[in-house]
Amino acid sequence: MLGPISMSAMQTIYFEDLRVGMRETTRNVVTKEKVAAFAEISGDHNPIHLDEAYAATTPFGGCIAHGVFTAGFVSAAIATRLPGPGSIYISQTLSFRAPVMIGATVETAIEVTELIERGRRVKLKCECRVGDKVVLEGEAEVKATARPA
Repeated sequence: MLGPISMSAMQTIYFEDLRVGMRETTRNVVTKEKVAAFAEISGDHNPIHLDEAYAATTPFGGCIAHGVFTAGFVSAAIATRLPGPGSIYISQTLSFRAPVMIGATVETAIEVTELIERGRRVKLKCECRVGDKVVLEGEAEVKATARPA
């Protein structure tokens, strides 16, 4: 089961404190249980994600995580680490480069590439890797929280 993130694991970096080049990295293990929970939530019951016998007949040779499941690690890093709680998604591009197998550890990195004063917009380079292989890459644009007066 997916548990809540503790408040101590979260940080808010206000727009005024952000700098180009700031980076956060997280690691998450992909389990059969998490993929099954995602299938229930999303309604995506493609057997490539859930049925080992079926998945064994595919070029992957086993079950793989949903692409959007992996993209969720990017969303979580933005929401909890950079810029953190209170940030609002504006847009996201994603390119899925390789499958993520059950049991893999996904390293997610997000990096500030541009700051736009108007609207407190932040552009972030987003990347997920399994080992040295890029499995997902893209760019996000979010609205960051202003420092309280």
